[in-house]
Amino acid sequence: RPTRNHGYLVFDTLFGYDENLTVQPQMAAGHTIEDDGKRWTVTLRDGLKFHDGEPVLARDVVPSIKRFCARDTFGQALIAATDEIAAPDDRRIVFRLKRPFPHLARALAGGTNLVPAIMPARLAETDPFKPVTEMVGSGPFRFVANERVAGHRVVYERFAGYVPRADGRTSFLSGPKAVHFDRVEWAIIPDAATTAAALQSGEIDWWEVVTADFVPVLKRDSKVTIASSKLLDAIGIMRFNQLHPPFDNPAVRRAVLGTIDQAAAMQAIAGTDPADWKDRIGLFGPDMPLANTVGIETMTAPRDPAKAKRDLIAAGYKGEPIVLLDPSNQEELHPLNLVGAQALRDAGFNVNVVAQDFASVIRRRLDKKPPDQGGWNVTCTLMDSAYAFTPPGLFPLRGNGKDGPWGWSVSPRIEALLQDWYGAGDLAREKEISRALQTQLWEDVPYIPMGQYSQKTAYRRTITDVPTGFPLFYGVRPA
Repeated sequence: RPTRNHGYLVFDTLFGYDENLTVQPQMAAGHTIEDDGKRWTVTLRDGLKFHDGEPVLARDVVPSIKRFCARDTFGQALIAATDEIAAPDDRRIVFRLKRPFPHLARALAGGTNLVPAIMPARLAETDPFKPVTEMVGSGPFRFVANERVAGHRVVYERFAGYVPRADGRTSFLSGPKAVHFDRVEWAIIPDAATTAAALQSGEIDWWEVVTADFVPVLKRDSKVTIASSKLLDAIGIMRFNQLHPPFDNPAVRRAVLGTIDQAAAMQAIAGTDPADWKDRIGLFGPDMPLANTVGIETMTAPRDPAKAKRDLIAAGYKGEPIVLLDPSNQEELHPLNLVGAQALRDAGFNVNVVAQDFASVIRRRLDKKPPDQGGWNVTCTLMDSAYAFTPPGLFPLRGNGKDGPWGWSVSPRIEALLQDWYGAGDLAREKEISRALQTQLWEDVPYIPMGQYSQKTAYRRTITDVPTGFPLFYGVRPA
């Protein structure tokens, strides 16, 4: 989440989603589609500049797109459908496709948890699997590197050379990204009580995601506004490592379905008010355009630990210990993992909970070694609705094994359905494929949805025009 937010502050993108999840041109002035959908020409807006003062040119955009596509699920599908990306002049980028790719603009609009950042060619041409050495973007804010204090504070300044779009309105990742503050300090405060007190006293202006325990307190404060939206919702998931036993066996993963109680998981995070959470969650949250209820009885039928134990034994599990990673310093993820650990115990697993700080969990879940050699078996995490609204935005859905995201799921059927979705030219076909994907979710179980809850953000009434979605600071004004 912090890396994503940072990316959208410092870098700009060719296209952007608005709060209705419709793609809008951003750095692009517009685009044309020719040759039966196999030739897209995107034209850049006038006046685009990088933070080092150099103009943004098409020859910067081409390697930036390639760098993004090397790592992103949506981008990988785009590149696979592309013969060539060229810059015939300073303002035009031409995609020559092998086959029509109706979702090209969506792929470059921020439809996943990675930012499709446009950067100078000298940075974009570096190894896409290594971090860039400078934060030189063309976004509305400049990163002030010499004022960064690791683990405590990040500072941004308004980029005077940024030219916002002249049309539309600020809406999520699109529209005029006008900056009304010369400087923004993004503080990292590990303790929720300290953060709440700082917000109430005016030491800080905005709390990104409010811990559930403090929502009632802040609601009573006349100087604070509590807000939420479908773009702030988050879906909890239990993610399995399929490289090693026992979760390399789909029958073992299916056995867990009968013990996950979505309501209990969400109440552990969000409290008991049903207005703050939802169960009956499949691939997507109920407010998203591709949401469906196919097979949802898998999660809504009475929980049956006895059956889960029988199914687990039938699948060949013999009581070997499994390692569950618990990011114990995270206010949202720690209770989710405690609920997940108990559900696994109810199913008959011998669970070894390894409590670590979140940064250590992130590093360890990338480790492909066996669990007894520093790897892992299972962990629970969250997907933000801000990108989990299309199949490619669901990072754990991929079924391409060791080439895929951590967890390394294997499902030829899911991979085939994803390819079908990339070629879908209308919403009706997208919905049909999404229903088939949800059917396959319950069969292959690359992960288990654990419910959805409404994340709350809080800000002092000294600021206004706070945009829908995650906090990006542009568009916000002094009250």
